[in-house]
Amino acid sequence: MSDAIATPRPSVVWQRRDFLLRTYGHLMGAIIAFLLLETVYFTTGFAETVAGTLLSVNWLLVLGGFIVVGFMARGFAAQRQSRTMQYVGLGGYVLAESIIFVPLLFVAESVAPGAIASAGVLTIIGFVGLTVIAFTSGTDFSFVSGLLKWGGVLALVIIVAAVLFGLHLGAWFAIAMIGLAGAAILFDTGRALTTMPDDAYVGAALELFSSVALMFWYAIALFSSD
Repeated sequence: MSDAIATPRPSVVWQRRDFLLRTYGHLMGAIIAFLLLETVYFTTGFAETVAGTLLSVNWLLVLGGFIVVGFMARGFAAQRQSRTMQYVGLGGYVLAESIIFVPLLFVAESVAPGAIASAGVLTIIGFVGLTVIAFTSGTDFSFVSGLLKWGGVLALVIIVAAVLFGLHLGAWFAIAMIGLAGAAILFDTGRALTTMPDDAYVGAALELFSSVALMFWYAIALFSSD
């Protein structure tokens, strides 16, 4: 049995308390910034413009652009020698997420009122539950890495095929992606507890925010599906 599994999790949490407080503080800040941006977009009418623009272009271009921005943001957040660049990475990623979410939120609010609130509740419950499991179970979740890589590639292939051939992915795909996001939260939390360097809390917050956003996205898709 590995040391990570044998170590009582409460002891690990206590040893990493300063790092975890910084990580989850930045995660909360990122979520609040995301919500404030969406509020500004929708109260000023900017959301309608953004939704119209993004929905009028090929979604693969939007997805490709988001992947590039995400890759760059993670690169900035990983620059341990520059705290400023880490915040640029986190802030840029939150901004990119807030933009790409606009069409989904705009459509969901139109076709399924209440779906966004239900998705928010599901995401909160899922995140809190998975975090408690990771903090208390004593399980080493590094094995999830392979699942995330293969699952992510498979999901991307399915999404590209759906865009190219006009396929409707439906509720089951949304459920599968919520499960994948849950696995990502377990993996990210496990890394925060064990392997992330003490000064990498901005990058850790970015990864957790990415996983929470993924769960929220597909929770909205689930509650908005026919």
